[in-house]
Amino acid sequence: MNDKIMNNTDKTNLQLLLDKAIELREEGRAKQDQDILKEARTLLLEMVATYPDHAEVNYQTGIVHDNTGYSKEAIPYYVRALELGLTKKDLQRCLLGLGSTYRALGYYPEAIETLRRGVTEFPEHRGLQIFYSMALYNSKDYKQAMEIALTNLMETTSDESLQYFKRGISYYAQHLDETW
Repeated sequence: MNDKIMNNTDKTNLQLLLDKAIELREEGRAKQDQDILKEARTLLLEMVATYPDHAEVNYQTGIVHDNTGYSKEAIPYYVRALELGLTKKDLQRCLLGLGSTYRALGYYPEAIETLRRGVTEFPEHRGLQIFYSMALYNSKDYKQAMEIALTNLMETTSDESLQYFKRGISYYAQHLDETW
């Protein structure tokens, strides 16, 4: 059912169900409890069957599939959520979830495309940058992968031994092939 034709009662009931499913998923993930995650997955599968055109329901269904070890099955839900449109926060996490799932399954071109979109749209998101770096590494683009990883490290570390060499490490992050 499309959001545009849902009445307020349907929206409220849907949001309550979605909140419950998210709470279960988060609890199951935090406790690493497969029974709780399975309950969340069952609830989300019922919801997506009823609301196939609801972006957040598809997105949450993708996450719960990833959380329960059904990563390959998560992909169509993530893709559908992206097609339907997500809020900025959910879009960041969906791109990360889909991109990291593609990478973990060995779909490196898809991972790079998805994660590149993520770092382009959300350049401040460190998680997207690191997963993008890993996908580049998996595709044998070692130089760019190292540049992104080293840049993120140097921009976020407070380690004194790294900070002491910050100028040199930051320079070589972009000039790894240079020698003297």
